[in-house]
Order: sequence, then C-alpha cells, then structure tokens
Amino acid sequence: MNNKFDLVIIGAGPGGYVAAIKAAKAGMNTAIVENIRVGGTCLNRGCIPAKAMIHASSLYEEMHSEAELVGIKADGISYDYSKIVDYKQGTTDELVAGIEGLLEGNGVTRFNGKGTLEKDGSVTVKLKEADEDGNESISLESGKVLLATGSVPSLIPIPGIDLKGVVTSDGVFALSKMPESMVIIGGGVIGVEFATVYANLGAKVTIIEALPRVLQNMDKEISQNLKMIFKKKGIDIHTGASVKSIEEIDEGLRVNYEEKDKPASATGKLVICAAGRKPNLDGLFGEGVEIEMDGKFVAVNDRFETSIPDVYAIGDIINGTQLAHAASAHGSCAVDFMNGKEPELKLSSIPGCVYTDPEIAQVGITEADAKDQEIDVITGKFIMSANGKSLITHEERGFVKVVADENTHKVLGAQMMCARATDMIAEFTTAIANDMTVEQLLSGIRPHPTYNEGIAEALEDCIGESTHTMPKRRRK
Repeated sequence: MNNKFDLVIIGAGPGGYVAAIKAAKAGMNTAIVENIRVGGTCLNRGCIPAKAMIHASSLYEEMHSEAELVGIKADGISYDYSKIVDYKQGTTDELVAGIEGLLEGNGVTRFNGKGTLEKDGSVTVKLKEADEDGNESISLESGKVLLATGSVPSLIPIPGIDLKGVVTSDGVFALSKMPESMVIIGGGVIGVEFATVYANLGAKVTIIEALPRVLQNMDKEISQNLKMIFKKKGIDIHTGASVKSIEEIDEGLRVNYEEKDKPASATGKLVICAAGRKPNLDGLFGEGVEIEMDGKFVAVNDRFETSIPDVYAIGDIINGTQLAHAASAHGSCAVDFMNGKEPELKLSSIPGCVYTDPEIAQVGITEADAKDQEIDVITGKFIMSANGKSLITHEERGFVKVVADENTHKVLGAQMMCARATDMIAEFTTAIANDMTVEQLLSGIRPHPTYNEGIAEALEDCIGESTHTMPKRRRK
C-alpha cells in the first residue's frame, strides 16, 4: 500500500471529511484517519441524532396538543422509545454510509485507527484491526497534515460525577429505555435541546445552569422567552446555580446545588452533564512534539497554520465557535490556503442555531453587542403571532429581530425565534457576508403565506415602514 500522501487528515468529522473531499477535488492525494466512524460527533453523537429525536418527540407532542385544535381526533397516541432510538440510528447510519461513499468516490484513502502526529511530521496510525500484512500500526508520510479531531464532553469535577446514571451527551444517545425524570446540568444548546426532547415525551425535567440565564450567549429576549415556554412545558429551570455534588438515593439521583447562596437539590432517575465540551487531544501528539497552545486549544494563525510547518488545525480543537458548520467552513478554507488560494467563504459571521420549539437562530451582533462596541444601530422587530403561517401552525412567542448600522443601513446581525428559524437565518448570514443593506434585502419579494414574510416585516421596521405592525403612538 502507498503510504505517501499530499495531505493526511486526522479526524473524519464535519471538518475533516469536508476538507478531504475538497482536497481530493483539488488534485491532492489525500488520506483520512478516523478511529470511530466518519461523520464525527455531529453525525454519530450530536447534531443529527439529536435533531432526529427532537423531530420524533415534537411530532408526538404536537399530536397531543394540536390535533384537536385543528379538528383531528387522535385518541390513544403513544410512543415506543426503542423505535425512536432505531429511527435516530437509522438516520445516522444512512448519512454515514453516504459520506463513506463520497470519500471513496473522490479517491480519498481511509484508515480506521488512531492517528498520532510525530515529531518528524509523519502520522502514525494505530489500526483498529491489523492489515493484510499483519501490521497493527502504520506510518504515513505527508506533505501536509490537518488536525481535525473535534471535541469531547466536559465533566465538572464534583463528587458523584462518576455515578451510574450520570451521563454526558454521548451516553444519552446510548439509552435504550425512556427515563421518567432527569436533571440536566447545563442550560446551553445541548442542555435545552435534550430538555425539549424528554419534556415532549413526558419526562420530568430540571435544568441547573451556573450562568444568569439559559442560552447566555444569545439575545436576552430569546433566553427570557425560552424560559417562559419551558415553564409552560413543566420544565423546572434554576439559573445562577452552582452544582456541588451528586448522590444516590432511593428515588434515583440527587443533585445538590446552591442558588442565591442557599442550598437546594433536585432529583431524577438520570443526570445529564451538558456543561460544555473540550478539545479532543488525547493521543494526538507523539513524543517530542512541541506545538503552541492557546489555553486548552491548539493555536493557529488566520490561515489555520499551527506553530509546526505544514501542520494545520481546524474545528473544535482551535479557539472559536464549536459548531459542525464552522468546522466544515474551516476545513474548506484550510485546503484553499494549502493550495495558495484565498477562500470564498467568509468566517466573520457564523450562525448559531438551537432546535427547540420554536427554533432559535442568530448571526452577527445583537443590540447589546452594538452598545458594548459603541456602534450606532437601528433595529427592527416583528412579532410572529401576526404572521399568517405562524398563526396557522399555532407558533408561540416568536419574533424576528434585525440590527443594522444607523448610517449605512448595512445589516450587522439578526436574532430569530420562530418556526424554521434555523433554515431562514442563512438569508442574514449571506447579507452580512456581502455587506448588504436593509433596503437591498427588501428588494426581493417573499411569497405568501410563509414564515419568511416575518423577515421582510422586521427589515421594514428598521426603517419605520412595517406593514403589519401597528404604528407607534406619536407624542403630542
């Protein structure tokens, strides 16, 4: 077997496999090393399985709460959790097979094993299974190496974190039985999405978040609205709360925490630790490899180059946004840089999405960010309860908000909380990447009835022309 390549990529997640396909298309003899399955966390233990379970649970919840309102009788609706798990796994398997086919079709050589960067720039692969010559490990020579090993769940260092029944996001997807109650440590994206799934399926859910609000890094109004929606679903939320320990009790597990300097506790059959993720660097560097670090992350310049010549790093192992689509964009740009090209992708504004009900998405800066950065802005907002499609589908507490430069009217950011928000946010991402103004975005006609009409209304509100918003009272 030929063990010499133009590019060896360690990690076949959304960053690594996208880079591999792009590099192969650019004529680079490319190899990719993965010790689990292609698709990484996103496809196997993250984005895709989570969204599949959200879809299944939301459909069940909608049949219970909405069917009768629209004249449909749906008595005796129930679910089979094992079949939900099978559906989730089937979706993942189909997408994994598709990526494997794409890698093969583009001539990318795959190695199933653990990749380690050595001091001489080679990559040692500890194979999952010995090859046809009986080798348990092989050495790959490469002109360039791309590190794309992603991240793993973080565990908070408290007593009881290793008890049976305490799981990370990885462990949740391995559950074969529906938990009747749970405590989720962490009110970020992972925590609120799991809360959505299991509350929809009837579990008693408690969220404990150390920061002042859930989804702390998003627009404050989004956090406030989500908390109210969750409360209506019966989800118990405690913010500004510090978890101290976890212990076994007859009823299951008890999570002890402090809230407003007072001791408190919450119980559940399951505890999900969703307190963030950390770079997956275990075994990545061989003996004597010295690479510059940025705290716990691998340090890179604006071309994704590390301190080691011809070694690049992307995705969750570098400091920045830990999102699958960010990693894919990094991978694409890194390959362009390797080949002396300037990327077409602009990485300055990466959208963030949360698949709750309603969906949440934002890109660019918020009004609060603009104030902190002393940028003069205009804002527009449209409440989606006045949108025809939202009224048809009984959406709650939704809105679209736009932030634009006061002088140029260039769109600087957008925040959305409504049905299909995760699909529609790309319109604003494109606008920001191309320095488009409010007026330019309004030049296109949006079909009726659609959720997209809310975007036009919010844009119009920026310049005081929203059609379906009551005019503000003028002061006498």
